[in-house]
Amino acid sequence: MDLDPVLLSRIQFAMTIGFHFIFPPLSIGLAWLLVIVEWKGWRNGDEVYIRAGKFFARLLALTFAVGVATGIVMEFQFGSNWGEYSKFVGDIFGAPLAAEGIFAFFLESAFLGAYLFGRNKLSKGIHWFSILMVAVGSMLSAFWILVANSWMQTPAGFVLRNGRAELTNFAEAVFNPSTMIRFFHTFDAALIAGAFAMAGVAAYLLLKNKDSQVGQKTLRLALIFGLVVSLLEVYPFGHEHTMQVAHTQPEKLAAFEGLIDGQTNAPMVLFSVPTDDPPYLNYPIQVPGLLSYLTHGDTAAYMQGLNDFPPGETPPLFITFVSYHNMVLLGMYFIGVTLFGVVLFQRKRLWEQKWFLRLLVFSFPLPLVACQFGWAAAEVGRQPWVVYHILKTVDAVSITVTAGEILFSIILFGLIYILLGGLYVFIFFREVKHGPEGENLPEVTA
Repeated sequence: MDLDPVLLSRIQFAMTIGFHFIFPPLSIGLAWLLVIVEWKGWRNGDEVYIRAGKFFARLLALTFAVGVATGIVMEFQFGSNWGEYSKFVGDIFGAPLAAEGIFAFFLESAFLGAYLFGRNKLSKGIHWFSILMVAVGSMLSAFWILVANSWMQTPAGFVLRNGRAELTNFAEAVFNPSTMIRFFHTFDAALIAGAFAMAGVAAYLLLKNKDSQVGQKTLRLALIFGLVVSLLEVYPFGHEHTMQVAHTQPEKLAAFEGLIDGQTNAPMVLFSVPTDDPPYLNYPIQVPGLLSYLTHGDTAAYMQGLNDFPPGETPPLFITFVSYHNMVLLGMYFIGVTLFGVVLFQRKRLWEQKWFLRLLVFSFPLPLVACQFGWAAAEVGRQPWVVYHILKTVDAVSITVTAGEILFSIILFGLIYILLGGLYVFIFFREVKHGPEGENLPEVTA
């Protein structure tokens, strides 16, 4: 059987970026929560929040280190496996990646050192400022990476000349039609990931010791923060991002929503089991007219379906539809869990509900799963284009790298990631089990 270098290159990139994308959302979310925790510890002189800051700072440092290591591999692939893509868009794509390194990564890493090693050495105000700069740096890093990716989704500010895309307007390329709403949507998803990470860890501390002050205060903070950012993810960020896709990438939206044939009074599909070749929805549960209304404010508005586009220029239905709907389903779950937790707290029953605390521990990784679903929906939904309507994925791979070489690198990276992921989980849980300073954590009792 002949190996397909295009498919293998896509598998390798999906594996490397999927593994890497576990860590930036956690880093961003935890950093911004630590801005609040350290502020309360500094301004209120609250010793519990100071201990919480020390505890969660260790988890942030570990996550940041693994994120940096995995991110380097991802960027090198553009020159190795995707040489034709790099030649075609290097004039444009390189600028935001360079900006991310210069304006974001150095800011984030420099102040992270000050934050981790400057406690009790720097003034309290400067120490708090250092975690603020870490959070700002992580946000800027996400922004510039999303600039590069958003340009691939909705390219702007360029001309095609001599077989290459050449930059003509930097501002238009940076603030292309999808940049800002994709940034807000993704950044807010990272805040949700941080909230559930803190909530899961705090819940574990309370299962070990229901009187854990760090557990109680950080769980309350995480649930309230998580409820706010989870609501924002649905509206306005999720809704506005869907509106943007509807107007700039209609075939992607058709795959998101499982709309096969264009129609007015287009329904919103709540559930279905889709199939490809030909695209078809099995057992659909849908609300008539809702999709037309949400995207155009009018149920009579016409929505393009997959069959309205040329053959071979639409994304695969199954992966795009399932990824998108699972992301939305998890978003609803996050709202429900955090809202229930806030209600329990208001009724002074939160610390006693061990089943709910266990649910929060279980829910720790779910925002990261939602991020993976969202990434898959966005990237698979752009296919068959690597740069939307300009360069197809099949034309973007390196012509000198063989399928065998790519397969070897997939196996090698897979083994490294298994080792690195296992080591990360081991150290993370070791730190959590050790707990915050000054708190005794006995074994969990039934």
